[in-house]
Amino acid sequence: MTIGIPKEIKDNEFRVGMTPSGVNSFVRNGHTVYVEKGAGLGSGFSDGLYSSIGAEICNSVEEVYSKSEMIIKVKEPLKQEYSLIKKDQIIYTFFHFASSKGLTEAMIKSGAICIAYETVQNDDYTLPLLTPMSEVAGRMATQQGAKFLEKPQSGHGILLGGVPGVKPANVIVLGGGVVGTQAAKMAAGLGANVTIFDISLDRLRKLDDIMPKNVNTQFSNTYNILEAIKNAHLIIGAVLIPGAKAPNLITKKMLKHLNKGTVLVDVAVDQGGCFETTHPTTHKDPTYIIDDVLHYSVANMPGAVPVTSTEALTNATISRGLSIANKGWKNACNDDMSLRLGLNIINGKIVYKAVADAFNFDYIDLNEII
Repeated sequence: MTIGIPKEIKDNEFRVGMTPSGVNSFVRNGHTVYVEKGAGLGSGFSDGLYSSIGAEICNSVEEVYSKSEMIIKVKEPLKQEYSLIKKDQIIYTFFHFASSKGLTEAMIKSGAICIAYETVQNDDYTLPLLTPMSEVAGRMATQQGAKFLEKPQSGHGILLGGVPGVKPANVIVLGGGVVGTQAAKMAAGLGANVTIFDISLDRLRKLDDIMPKNVNTQFSNTYNILEAIKNAHLIIGAVLIPGAKAPNLITKKMLKHLNKGTVLVDVAVDQGGCFETTHPTTHKDPTYIIDDVLHYSVANMPGAVPVTSTEALTNATISRGLSIANKGWKNACNDDMSLRLGLNIINGKIVYKAVADAFNFDYIDLNEII
C-alpha cells in the first residue's frame, strides 16, 4: 500500500502523523511511504531522517494525497484539504465529526474511508488511540489552568498549591476518565484541593482508592456541580462520550455563580465542549472572557508539546495502521473489532450512529457494508 504523511496545517499544530520509526515499520513491511517536505520539523524530525529510513519526500501536499492510498494524519482535514481527498482513499486520523457538520458533509462528499482514532474502542471500553493524547491533554489542562489563574492573565490571582499558612486553590474536574484522572493527578501534585465528578460510582470508588488525600470524589449531577463551582478557581471539562457531542455541564446561566477570574479549561472542545460558552481557540489566541470568567479551549492542546505527543501517538496508532496497510481496511476491520469501531464514514455513508445522530443524518448499519 502507498501511505501519505502530510504536514499538519492547523494553527500552531507541530505534531506529525508518524515518527521516522513508525514510517520505517511500514517500509519494512513492503509499503511505500510519502512524507511531505517539512512535515516532521515541528516534532524534531528532519526530511533527511525520514528519507534515510526509506520514505520518499514530496515537495507538495497535492503530491502526497495524489500518490497515497492511505493518509495518516493527526488532526482532522481542514477546508483547504477537502478537495485533495479522493474516493476510496483511507484517512486515518482524529476526526471528532460530532463537533463539525461541515467536516462531516465534506467527508461524505469525498467518498473516502474515514477511520477515526477517537472511536477505536477495546472490549473494556478504553480508547487506545485517544488515550495517549488524553493523557497529554489532561496534564496540560492543569498546567495551563495554573498559568491562567495568574492576575496578569486575567485570572483570579491564586497560586494553585498555595503556600504554608495560605489556602490552595479549589480545582473541579468534570469527568473521571483518562483526561480527568491525569488533570487531577497534576493538580493534586501541585497541592490544590481537587474534586472529581463522574456519573459512574464504580469509577469514583476506584479514583477514591488511588488518589491522594487532597482529591475528593463526588457524584455528577446538576445540583452537586452548581454547589461545587461556587467556590472553584479552576474547572476542567473532561467528559467524553465516544464519537458523540459532549454534554454542556456548565451553562451560561451558571457562570454568574462563579468567582471573578475563575478559569474554565475545556478539554472536550473537540467534541463540542463541556461548557455552553465554549468555542474553539488556538495556541496563538487561547483564551476569552465571558461574565468575568476566563475560558481556555484550545482544540489541539497536545500540539504544543509535539516531541512528546507525536511519539506517544505513533506508539498507539502504528499496529492498527500496519494492519490496515497489510490486510486492506475491510479485512483489518473484520479481524479487529476495536478497529472496526473506528469506521465513521465509508464511501459517503455514515456508519457510526453517534455521528449521524449529532446532525440527524442518515445512518447505515456497518454490517450492510462489510
